[in-house]
Amino acid sequence: MSPDPAAGCLFCRIGRGEEPGARVLETPAVVAFLDHRPLFPGHCLVIPRAHVETIGDLPAALTAPLWDAVRVLARAVEAALGADGSFVAVNNRVSQSVPHLHVHVVPRRRGDGLRGFFWPRGRYPGPAEMEDVRRRIAAATDGAGRVD
Repeated sequence: MSPDPAAGCLFCRIGRGEEPGARVLETPAVVAFLDHRPLFPGHCLVIPRAHVETIGDLPAALTAPLWDAVRVLARAVEAALGADGSFVAVNNRVSQSVPHLHVHVVPRRRGDGLRGFFWPRGRYPGPAEMEDVRRRIAAATDGAGRVD
C-alpha cells in the first residue's frame, strides 16, 4: 500500500492545524495564510484543505470554494494594506515548491519593482503558427466549451 501523500504534505498539515501558519481566512474547504517568504508583506497562499497537487487535479466541487476565497482575499489584501491592486498566480508543477495546489495573492503598488510576469514574452512567428497552437489546445479541452 502506497503512503498517503497528504500525510507528509506541509500544506495539508497547515490546513489541519498540525503546523503553524499565519491564517488570514478559513472555510470548510479552503485555508489561506501568509507566505513565509513573501514577495511583499501581505503575500498570501490560498489552498484547498484536500490534498490536490495541481489545478488539473482540482475536483469541480472545490473550484468555486477555492476561487471564491481568492476573490475575497484579493479584495482584502488591497483594502487592508492600501495596495493599488493585486497579483494572483498559480504555479503548476514547475516552480511549485510544495506539491499542493496553492494560489498566490500578492498586494501590488505602482512602482513596486515587480515586472508583470517573471519571464520574457515573445511573439508567434506568424498567424499560421498561432492558429496551429490555438487548434491543438482547443482540441485538447475534450469539448469543454467547444471552440471550432
